[in-house]
Amino acid sequence: MTSLTFLCIASYFKGQEFMRSCKALGNTVYLLTDHKLAHEPWPHEAIDEVFYLASPSNSTENLDRMVAGLAYAMRSRRIDRVVALDDFDVEKAALVRETFRIPGMGQTTARFFRDKLAMRMRASAEGIRVPAFSSLFHDESITQFLRSTEAPWLIKPRSEASATGIRKVHSLEEAWEVIHSLGDRRHEYLIEQFRPGRVYHVDSLSYEGRIVFTRASQYLATPMEVAHGGGVFRTMSLAPEAPEIAGLYAINQQVLDAFRMRHSASHSEYIQGDHDGELYFLETSSRVGGAHIAEMVEAATGVNLWREWARLENAVAREETYEPPVVDPQYAGLIVSLARQQWPDLASFTDPEIYWRMDREHHVGLIVRSEDPVRVRELLDAYMHRIYSEFHASAPVPESR
Repeated sequence: MTSLTFLCIASYFKGQEFMRSCKALGNTVYLLTDHKLAHEPWPHEAIDEVFYLASPSNSTENLDRMVAGLAYAMRSRRIDRVVALDDFDVEKAALVRETFRIPGMGQTTARFFRDKLAMRMRASAEGIRVPAFSSLFHDESITQFLRSTEAPWLIKPRSEASATGIRKVHSLEEAWEVIHSLGDRRHEYLIEQFRPGRVYHVDSLSYEGRIVFTRASQYLATPMEVAHGGGVFRTMSLAPEAPEIAGLYAINQQVLDAFRMRHSASHSEYIQGDHDGELYFLETSSRVGGAHIAEMVEAATGVNLWREWARLENAVAREETYEPPVVDPQYAGLIVSLARQQWPDLASFTDPEIYWRMDREHHVGLIVRSEDPVRVRELLDAYMHRIYSEFHASAPVPESR
């Protein structure tokens, strides 16, 4: 079997199982990461060579250096495929593919999976419901938007991940105060009407433009609520017969079709508005879900998304047929919080449904699995109260990168 070479790009410490699986399939694996992550426990047994980027790795100067460095490296090394393991690497990977004519997602399509304004404009153009929004380019248009929609509104960075950098405003005057504070960077943001509702995430694998694996879950506390309210993050998988399932899978297919997804993992978020009961598209990404959602999906299905993504990319690169995984249906839930203890002791959590325990400084986290979704919810609710009383800490909302 001919060895192919995969360049994995990671601005965060993640994707270890992708690289292990890619190497186990007989490939050469290169890692391109931020120099500040040099001492993380990367799976070096699965990595043939590591290249480092200076911080901030997305600056124009450092992207130029990245291209120049890879051009030099490629004089003696072949690169067949490029994989972005984190949101912040999607643009880097697309730039590398475009520059060196490597197959895969190019820069135009990549914008749909990184730029929240491009996402909303594309989805809206394709008839997919999105919350009312506006760019921050033209003063008169912004004022018209504010006067024609109801408060509150969210001012969001176009290219951040999760809830980073989001500001909630409640009046026209407050909105303009925040917009003016952005200065020359305001074009990097958008404004969107905030509507309360139930927020869901759909984690999928796409092959040849078709969704071949998908799992829907509901946030019991969303990343934004946790970031802005200092709460405890919780999510759990939905039952196949849940009334929301058909609608979630339908809108998810619409979104990935509209954004021209061909081959990748994806993590997409939707809200069911309290005001009308309809599903609205919030955002998507061409990667495995973060915040340990991948581990929860594995608990609920038996499918390791990092491993399957590596298998899928390998099959596409070799022009072989990808066979989707067999699902072992269960129910699972995830709970994560900042902790005031440096190394929280979770020994008092002894329920047999516990599938995974977090081992991270100043964090507490658990995944539970059961054949009974009611039991999963009972455990998440009970653990939330215990974590609040015994471990919980909060931190300021993260600033934009």
